[in-house]
Amino acid sequence: MPGTFRHAVESKDLAAITRTLDPDIEFHSPVMVKPYHGRDAVTALLRVLLEVFEDFRYTDDLVSRGDPPSQALVFSARVMGKSLQGLDLVRFGEEGLVTGLTVMVRPLPAAMTLARAVGRRMEEPGTPP
Repeated sequence: MPGTFRHAVESKDLAAITRTLDPDIEFHSPVMVKPYHGRDAVTALLRVLLEVFEDFRYTDDLVSRGDPPSQALVFSARVMGKSLQGLDLVRFGEEGLVTGLTVMVRPLPAAMTLARAVGRRMEEPGTPP
């Protein structure tokens, strides 16, 4: 449901974020060819992103009128001191849960820094696949 996901992310509340995710969510990363599938895999990735992003904030919020709706959330943040801009394209299912999340970031140097930072953390022991 538009608003709920945004509020959970802005609160950095991983449990609340997870509650907004459909069990079969598909997450398209800006730096990975294959998407992440399923609530557990996406939650593990979002946990790392909450740690990596500095000064994360949404700057714009666009909601479609479709049924079910989708939402485009524009954000700014820093990763290891590099400023970036991004967009979370959030798709909702009939139940109001997030069924799809596509993230795009720019500029390229910041995207590459993000990829390195997230990649290192996702490879740490104990991080679910």
